[in-house]
Amino acid sequence: MALSTRILSKSRQLCGSQSILQKENTIPVRFYAKEAAAPVANKGDEILKNIFLEVKAKYETALGIFRKEKITIDPDDPAAVSQYAKVMKTVRQKADLFSESQRIQYTIQIRAQDVPDARTYLLTLKDIRIKRGLTDDLGAEAMMMNALDKVEKEIKKPLMRNDKQSMALLTAEFDKINKKLGIRKEDLPKYEEQLELKIAKAQLEELKKDAFEAMETQKKREEFKDEAMPDVKSLDIRNFL
Repeated sequence: MALSTRILSKSRQLCGSQSILQKENTIPVRFYAKEAAAPVANKGDEILKNIFLEVKAKYETALGIFRKEKITIDPDDPAAVSQYAKVMKTVRQKADLFSESQRIQYTIQIRAQDVPDARTYLLTLKDIRIKRGLTDDLGAEAMMMNALDKVEKEIKKPLMRNDKQSMALLTAEFDKINKKLGIRKEDLPKYEEQLELKIAKAQLEELKKDAFEAMETQKKREEFKDEAMPDVKSLDIRNFL
């Protein structure tokens, strides 16, 4: 049961992250007359209903895909990781959900859109990266901060994002960093695919851990103590849904 809960939680997380209730859509407190009149649906009720139906539809779409696709719980097998990543990509496409890179981009837009200066902006990006569990293996952040230090030393003041001329200097420095690291804009789809594979591997590792824990718990029960536990790789998640 723990295994199916984990795989289903992935679709819940995907679906839940797509529905955002704006401030102007919050539900006002309703007052009723002493007479027991039938409640009238207001705008807030309709908004909540639509959100619920949308999330429900996305969840059912994801569940339907999980019931059809074979997932092998083997994070050490590149083929299994690739297949799991493809399944999750299918879920996102069919249920109209964000990919991880799109989710990160959306988070950046929300958190950093009103940041006035370049330094706070870069620190915000770093905070988002850390909270998303991503690593900076290339050391790009340190290089970007050094580039910012260089530009601010040149202009003799903090770099503001609305200073187009000075921001152009920083952009030029970033272009040098990208060239040094071998990062090209046309390779972004490849980087996104690598990110999705990395995430898929991590999620399969979680599933494997949950499966082991579930089987260890079951082994402690009297009726299963003499039974050999199956190899995690042989489990078919579709049988648990």
